[in-house]
Amino acid sequence: MAKTAAKAEFPIGALAKESAVNIETIRYYEKIGVMPKAPRSAGGYRLYAPEHLKWLTFIRRGRELGFSLDELRDLLHLVDGHAYSCAEVRALTLDHVAGIRQKIADLKRLERVMTSVASQCSGRKIPDCPVIDALFQAAPATARSRRSKTRGRYV
Repeated sequence: MAKTAAKAEFPIGALAKESAVNIETIRYYEKIGVMPKAPRSAGGYRLYAPEHLKWLTFIRRGRELGFSLDELRDLLHLVDGHAYSCAEVRALTLDHVAGIRQKIADLKRLERVMTSVASQCSGRKIPDCPVIDALFQAAPATARSRRSKTRGRYV
């Protein structure tokens, strides 16, 4: 019995199932240019090729590793034209590593603050709670994200 050739084109539902990526996410990736748009059938349905599955797998795996969509777009543009060098990929990866290290430092700071606040809580059934009080006293997120250059504290 002869094997039949693999189907060269498949619909978005099959791509979503095969890649474990939501249909709306696939459409979004196409819309923002992270993934190339699929050609359409005569009926207007997207028809995906095996290359789309490779791109989507690359994007999904990159997202799992914490790469932003912009970083992945840059990597895919290098790969797509086969004009990349290992040095370029390394530079993008080291930039990503620097971001990871910053997040780790931020999370360690957050851990210290939350541990300190939680240590002030007695755990008894009383109406006053230091954790709740600390949350009510916190500055708004937009203010916390801006640092004063002159005083080194949040403004």
